Amino acid sequence: MQPKTVLITGCSSGIGRAAALAFVEEEWTVYATARNPADIESLGDAGCTLATLDVTKQADIDRVVDRILDEHGTIDCIVNNAGYGQFGPIEETPIEQVEKQFDVNVYGPHRLTRAVLPHMRREEDGTIINLSSVAGRVSFPGGGPYCGSKFALEAMSDALRSEVEPHGIDVVLVEPGPVKTEFKVRAEKEVENSERSGAYESFYSVFEDTQMIAGDGPGSVTPERVAADIVNAASATKPPARVPVGPVAQAGTLARFIPDVARDKFFSFVSRLG
Repeated sequence: MQPKTVLITGCSSGIGRAAALAFVEEEWTVYATARNPADIESLGDAGCTLATLDVTKQADIDRVVDRILDEHGTIDCIVNNAGYGQFGPIEETPIEQVEKQFDVNVYGPHRLTRAVLPHMRREEDGTIINLSSVAGRVSFPGGGPYCGSKFALEAMSDALRSEVEPHGIDVVLVEPGPVKTEFKVRAEKEVENSERSGAYESFYSVFEDTQMIAGDGPGSVTPERVAADIVNAASATKPPARVPVGPVAQAGTLARFIPDVARDKFFSFVSRLG
């Protein structure tokens, strides 16, 4: 039997890299991609096939999808993992940064999904896994652009799931809480783009002090834990619509049912601590 084939975006580090290795261990044919091929050279040594792919470029997506179909004839699963976090108060976040956030976190998965769906429909089989976050379920001050992109990804995935179910295709949202990766390093770099007015310094104080985004706080999980859940979802005959990963993500699911006034009071209290 021919091994199943998976295409993963954003494999340079963290969850993407761990997922590529986890799929290889399960004897899938793995196409690991990243914007910079030098960042994923070691995955080639581990048994992955490497490709350069920037999810904001349709030409890259079309080239890689066509290559996989030429070489293997099938794409059984895609993992839309590429993404990053743009944090900062809404007023102080330039529109260009919000557009960039959505281009990577929302439009990127949309581009790749559209590229593979005609093939999956012909095969009447396939799994689309979208990496969301607990931030796709509960928003928080200073997280507007990032949470907005994840909320959008969740909404689009919910619609897509029903649209493609008649064609034998599954859509899964994987929703980690804080993960032990270098996510905060990129987030700190992006927040430097804020046009600081002095009106929201309490946010920056909390942002700089907290370890939750870094994945070092209580309830954080390893990339390997998230990767295991991704592989399980890809391998399941009928995977769940959502896979919250870790206690923070599971609690975040319940937090949606907290009255808005109570949630707002909590965020106000946290802000005053800053």
